[in-house]
Amino acid sequence: MTLELPADSPVLELPWVITFGPLDDEGEWEPVVCGPYERVHALALAQAVVADVELMAVVEPIVLAVSVEEIRDEIAAAQRGLTETPEEEYAETVGVPETYQTPSPQEVRAGVARIAAKLAAG
Repeated sequence: MTLELPADSPVLELPWVITFGPLDDEGEWEPVVCGPYERVHALALAQAVVADVELMAVVEPIVLAVSVEEIRDEIAAAQRGLTETPEEEYAETVGVPETYQTPSPQEVRAGVARIAAKLAAG
């Protein structure tokens, strides 16, 4: 499961995480969260992991909140069911509409380095 976003959405540039969990409520294990990744890497890794096993993978962006006020604002927005910004009109979709090539560990590390550089610069 992931977010369907317009091609020009600024959310695409955020770091992304993958949460793996059971498909139903009967699964008796805690979800596993992996990341951060660049979006295309997160989608490809999630797709590869769930390709032949009964798991759910949720790929979602990480919103960088750098103050208590920003964190509280994000929590309040989530509690109200709002998105981060009005221009982000997206819908959740089950599955991944495209097939992504699984990145190598070196490609993932390079992506994480790019994410770290963006976060340090911002």
